[in-house]
Amino acid sequence: MRRVCVLNIVGLSTGLIGDATPKLRDFARASGGVRTLRPPLPAVTCSSQAAMLTGRSAGEHGIVGNGWFDRSLGEVQFWKQSSGLVQSRRVWDAARERAGSASRTADGSAFTCANLFWWYAMGSTADFTVTPRPLYPADGRKLPDVWTHPPRLREELQAKLGPFPLFRFWGPGADIGSTDWIAGAAMELIARERPTLSLVYLPHLDYALQKLGPGNRHVRQDLREIDRVFGVLLSFLQKNDIEPIVVSEYGIAPVSRAVLPNRILRDAGLLSVRDEMGREVLDVFESAAFAVCDHQVAHVVVRDGSRAGAVHKALEGVDGIDQILDRDAQRAAGIAHGRSGDFVLVSARDAWFAYPWWHDDSRAPDYARTVDIHRKPGYDPCELFFDPALWTPRLRVARKLLMRRLGFRTLLDVIPLDPGLVRGSHGRVDNGKEYEPVLIVDDPMVEGPLRMEGVHDVILRRLFLDEADPPCAPHPIIPTRASRGS
Repeated sequence: MRRVCVLNIVGLSTGLIGDATPKLRDFARASGGVRTLRPPLPAVTCSSQAAMLTGRSAGEHGIVGNGWFDRSLGEVQFWKQSSGLVQSRRVWDAARERAGSASRTADGSAFTCANLFWWYAMGSTADFTVTPRPLYPADGRKLPDVWTHPPRLREELQAKLGPFPLFRFWGPGADIGSTDWIAGAAMELIARERPTLSLVYLPHLDYALQKLGPGNRHVRQDLREIDRVFGVLLSFLQKNDIEPIVVSEYGIAPVSRAVLPNRILRDAGLLSVRDEMGREVLDVFESAAFAVCDHQVAHVVVRDGSRAGAVHKALEGVDGIDQILDRDAQRAAGIAHGRSGDFVLVSARDAWFAYPWWHDDSRAPDYARTVDIHRKPGYDPCELFFDPALWTPRLRVARKLLMRRLGFRTLLDVIPLDPGLVRGSHGRVDNGKEYEPVLIVDDPMVEGPLRMEGVHDVILRRLFLDEADPPCAPHPIIPTRASRGS
C-alpha cells in the first residue's frame, strides 16, 4: 500500500487556477493537468463529500443535502455530525477490507485512516478523527472546541496549535485562520500517527467566493492565501513520501438574486407561521408545504398530499426556479430518497434559494440575525456578513460577549437579513465549465470529466497502486489557465 492524502480545497474550480495560485498550477502541470468532476445533485458539501467517500449517489447513501426534513421528528436537520447518517460504506472501510491483516505499507504498518474535518465524522470507523464541535453551556454561550477520536487528540492538538478558531471557521469573522489550523493539525497528526489515508478539508475559498463572487478582484488575495497553505502541505507530504490528491466539492458561480420559495408558498396560503413573542416562526405541523433551502437546491416538503397540485402550481413558472423535480425526476437525477422533498427545486444559474418566509423584518425569528446553523430551517450565507446597517458591529459583538461573561443572556444579532448581499452560490450540476470542481492526481487512468462518485475508486487505486492493472494510454485533460496563455 502507498500512503495517500486527499486535500479537499472547497470551491476550487478550473477557472481559479492560474497566476494567483502558482503552487497549485505547478502541481497540476506535474500531475498531467486538471481533470474536472461532475458533482452530484445537489452540489453541496455534505452530498459531494458523501459521493466521493462512498462512490454512491444520494439516493443510495442518503445525504440529500446539508440538511433535510426529518418526517418522524417533524424537524429540519442541518449540519448533523453522526456517521450513522451515511447509509453506504465509505472508502476507508473498503480499503481496510481489501488490505486485510497481511497487507502492509512500505514501513510495515497496517492500514489506518485519518479524517480531518470531512463531514459525518463523529462515531465513524476512521482510526483518527478531528471535527468541529463547539461547547454550548446552559447560559447561552458557544465556545470553540473540537471532537476527536481518540479523545486524547483533542487536548494534544489544541495544546500544540491553540484552541480551534471556530469563529474564523464560519460567520462574519471567517478567514484563513481556521484553514491554517486544520492544515497544522493535519501535519501534526500525520507526522505522529502515520495514517495510510488522510482526508483534509480546507474551507477558506468557500467563504470569499460566496461573499464576493468568483469575479471579484479581491478574491485573488484569498487564492494566494489558500495557495500558500497548499504549498506548505504539499512540501510536507512530499518529504514524507505521501501522494497528494486534490479535489473540490463544487465550483462557486456568480449569482445576482435570491428566490424565496417559502414566501411564495406563504402567499399562496400553503405555509403557516406561529407567533412567538411577536416573531413569526415556521409551523411545520400546520403548513401544507414548506421548503428546506440549500444554496441552489430546495427540498419542498408537502405535508398535505391533497394539495401537491397547488404546491406545484404556486412554484411553476416562478422566475428564478429552473426545475421542479417530482419523484420520477428525482430518481432519474439520483436523489430519490426518503429524506428528499416531495419536490426538489433547482434554481436558475444566476439565482439561489433563501429560506425566509416573513415580509416584515421586525417579525423575523430572533435567530435570523444570529449565526445559528442548527436552528435555521435552511442554509443562510448571510451569516458570512456583518449587517452593513450597524456602524460598529465588532464593538457590538465585544459588548455582548462581555455581557454574556457577566451572566446576562443576549443575542449576537449582527447578521443582515438581505439575501441580495450574496454574490456566489452552488448546488446546480451545470453552472458552466469554468465553475466545475477539480481533480488533480498523477494518474493517467483517470478520464475526465469524472463523476464525483468515481473519486472513491481513484483513492483505492492510488492506495493499492502496486496491485493495480497497468495504466492505460494518456487521455485528454484540461490544461491550467496559465498553460492556455491567459
